[in-house]
Amino acid sequence: MNQLARSLLYVPGDRPDRAAKAVKSGADAVILDLEDGVAPDRKEHARGTVAATLAAGADVPLWVRIDARHVDVDVASVVTMAAPAGLVVPMAEPALLREVDEAVSAAEAASGLRPRSLPVLALLETALGVVEVLAVARSPRVIRLGLGEADLAGELGLRPDSARTELWSIRSAVVVASAAAGIQRPVGPVHATLDDEAGLLETTQLQLRQGFRGRTAIHPQQVRIINEVHTPTTDEIATAKAILDTYAAGLATGHGAVTGPDSRLLDAATVRDAQDVVARAEPSGRA
Repeated sequence: MNQLARSLLYVPGDRPDRAAKAVKSGADAVILDLEDGVAPDRKEHARGTVAATLAAGADVPLWVRIDARHVDVDVASVVTMAAPAGLVVPMAEPALLREVDEAVSAAEAASGLRPRSLPVLALLETALGVVEVLAVARSPRVIRLGLGEADLAGELGLRPDSARTELWSIRSAVVVASAAAGIQRPVGPVHATLDDEAGLLETTQLQLRQGFRGRTAIHPQQVRIINEVHTPTTDEIATAKAILDTYAAGLATGHGAVTGPDSRLLDAATVRDAQDVVARAEPSGRA
């Protein structure tokens, strides 16, 4: 992921027709699913279908969510010369990530891929994963964290309200662990209700304020709103660039304290926020 993907659209691994539509949906990345999106008796078929989809290539990065119960066979089926952009690992915990790392390393060697070339997006979906979130974030291949709140709420016995308030402390832990580990800002959990643009907009804006910089989607219709929320407005971009220009000019003249365009004193935190806005404004190279 060179540029943070704003929208990551899940597609059942055994549905190449949906994968073709997903690629054209405007999503920054497509996740070919070998886990919950595929019935148990369709797993083997899905592996072959995903491998064929990867071999055909696409105009957007194709990621693969493997099944934590079938790490070796899933990895062996998709980590070939036509490898995905990365793997999404559900139920992420340190021990599972070590297992994935070993399986991927073996597949990379067998396929002639560069060692450790395949990154991982780790989904926190278990109590142990949350407790060990910093260790998860520091795992060698992990470049970004995500949340699977349905599984997590079920394990914890939570009955979240529409805003998922009961999970906000866990969201914060994921955001903090990402920053502490120096990896990319995390991906927000899905909005499970379809045909609910108002709810999708409200909860995506909330996740942005909470520190997430992207969101997974379960339907192409959700992509537009997710992209819009995670793309700064023209005014936000102009303000951020003015802050960065003013700050750079002030430092060049030897001033320790610099006043911004709106008469605010510019400090390192303000500059980091402006840099974040400018980085999110660039649409190219998202993965």
